[in-house]
Amino acid sequence: MDPSSAVIRLNGRFDFAWFGRFRELYEPMLSNPVIREIQINFAEVNYIDSSALGMLMLLKDKAEAASKKVRLVQVHGLSKDLLTIANFHTKFQMD
Repeated sequence: MDPSSAVIRLNGRFDFAWFGRFRELYEPMLSNPVIREIQINFAEVNYIDSSALGMLMLLKDKAEAASKKVRLVQVHGLSKDLLTIANFHTKFQMD
């Protein structure tokens, strides 16, 4: 793996219950000067709600302020449908 990329692996329901943990995972990545890209891995996500969309936008804003990119990877199923409906494919690189 590229040392300038870091990965947050989500699982199960990506909803407000993730808020504190999600922030704990990405904050060290934002302050690490070596990391240029934060990948959010959706491979094991089976549910996403509007609070998750807000968390992703908050991370995107903070990442941009730190000159970093956020990429959504292994997005599939209902998560992909919701992110597409919310136009996240225009805001994030999605794989």
